[in-house]
Amino acid sequence: MSKLALSDDILMEIEKPARYIGHEVNSVVKDLSKIDVRFAMCFPDVYEIGMSHLGIQIIYDMLNSWDDVWCERVYSPWVDLDKVMREQQIPLFALESQDPIKNFDFLGITIQYEMCYTNILQVLDLAGIPLKTVDRTEEDPIVIGGGPCTYNPEPLADFFDIFYIGEGETRYRELLDAYKASKAAGESRTEFLRKAARIPGLYVPAMYEVTYKEDGTIKSFMPKEKGIPVSILKEIQMDISNTYYPMKPVVPYIKVTQDRVVLEIQRGCTRGCRFCQAGQLYRPVRERDVELMKQYAMEMLKNTGHEEISLSSLSSSDYSKLPELVDFLIDKCNEKHINISLPSLRIDAFSLDVMSKVQDIKKSSLTFAPEAGSQRLRNVINKGLTEEVILNGAAMAFKGGWTRVKLYFMLGLPTETEEDIRGIAELSNKIAAVFYETVPKEERKNGKVQIVSSTSFFIPKPFTPFQWAKQCTKEEFLDKAYQTKRAITEQLNQRVIKYNWHEADTSVIEGALARGDRRLGDVILKVYEKGGIYDAWSEYFDNDKWMDSFKECGLDVNFYTTRERDLDEIFPWDFIDCGVTKEFFKREWLKAQGEQTSPNCYQSCQGCGANRFGGGVCFEERSESNEG
Repeated sequence: MSKLALSDDILMEIEKPARYIGHEVNSVVKDLSKIDVRFAMCFPDVYEIGMSHLGIQIIYDMLNSWDDVWCERVYSPWVDLDKVMREQQIPLFALESQDPIKNFDFLGITIQYEMCYTNILQVLDLAGIPLKTVDRTEEDPIVIGGGPCTYNPEPLADFFDIFYIGEGETRYRELLDAYKASKAAGESRTEFLRKAARIPGLYVPAMYEVTYKEDGTIKSFMPKEKGIPVSILKEIQMDISNTYYPMKPVVPYIKVTQDRVVLEIQRGCTRGCRFCQAGQLYRPVRERDVELMKQYAMEMLKNTGHEEISLSSLSSSDYSKLPELVDFLIDKCNEKHINISLPSLRIDAFSLDVMSKVQDIKKSSLTFAPEAGSQRLRNVINKGLTEEVILNGAAMAFKGGWTRVKLYFMLGLPTETEEDIRGIAELSNKIAAVFYETVPKEERKNGKVQIVSSTSFFIPKPFTPFQWAKQCTKEEFLDKAYQTKRAITEQLNQRVIKYNWHEADTSVIEGALARGDRRLGDVILKVYEKGGIYDAWSEYFDNDKWMDSFKECGLDVNFYTTRERDLDEIFPWDFIDCGVTKEFFKREWLKAQGEQTSPNCYQSCQGCGANRFGGGVCFEERSESNEG
């Protein structure tokens, strides 16, 4: 094994040293003398979470398929190693070469959730890269961000040289070629960024200027120079069958969050839930070829030795070839004793039949996501799920042998009333009652059913119909959780219902960051300077650091959360075009307030704008009558 960046003494002291030594199965090592561009790909959270992310595996595979590029991986050091690296001034390093990140041409950071923002600063700081792009020199890597949070990149605008808006398969070759040409011509960092800003899908924050009105809302957002685009259209890979996919994903030495082969069967979702950002960002729905999926599954299992395969999509039930693919996998995987995981399924007869074939019923629980307790509120959020469908699904599940059901709800949704909140308890109770009505006493395993009802707090996100909605305060959130808990204790079947709820403090900060503007960069920096990292982890999140930092920066957290936006307000993210129009979101927002539902894309086109991409579900002829 080549020399490691960490000494044996350090590796013996820290938790899970295998996070930092590299050399995993299928990791890529190249000859530096033959490389033109070094690219460090970072997931700004602990190794076990980052290693489970399919997007990084795809980009890693793509970049390393090019002879002139070497892509390596880096993750946030856990708090124990973070302390050691600061004390001993050890620079952050890439896993494959163990070389300092500072020596690379690019540092790519995937931004999957708002509560990792301080970890991004941790990565830059430990790498010895100036936190703000304005302070970087020709010696520093180009810092580029991608992932869903780049659809409102403004809170992070000070820290990134470039944001890549959209799906990563389309523009990296063009960007890296531009970088090589710029380097060969002896051009400055600024000149390269000026050229990068002209590449479709790339946003260079330093090339844009924001002005604000007296009330704190945005007055204008414009490029500083001619030739820089006013609006940036997301990048999208329309043919997702004939594109990059990691046939040899890196296999970790230690157990990670998703320790399995992941097969992405489609992108996008037709359901149109009004709270769901992913369902809007990844339109239109595009399916992967089923024969290719069969081939990929077998090859990836062979190349990794994994004993489980998971089908990945926002709504697996909508994949048109799911029955054929599942039958194939059951046939092949049963021979090899490989488990099949099927997340994102609707609870209908087909799905339950499939799950009964692939799951060990004694170990598994079944998940429903009604999201709201009443039919009225499910109509507001356009969930497309009736109580009858939920209870029928539960009855079929109980007949099939399941005895544990997980239910997911949201508190604080627009127009929510006490009656809607009480509906969470009542629906949980009705599902428990269905068990006792459906399963004869002599057939009940362990004597009873278990219902686990969990609530998260609703956070309005950009590029959804609810981007105009006000968010609840911490006190309102906690009051709603208390009301839910009290209502559950009043139910006949309360003893078999367990209730969990999310933390309110974190939800407030996440909401502020989700719809924040550039001024929040100062807040994030102050929180980091106070020692804030791993904010996504409840044991390290410190709400006081955030509240104090808002005050010190002269900003009010309520401006970003509890304020209901005017329909014509300019949002920090309005310069980005996700393919779905703001007019469509406005129509859906008004329909929500009128408790009107919209059909899914397979039933009737709602004119969202995604048909401009010229493919996917927008151009398919297919009927869909299932609810859910």
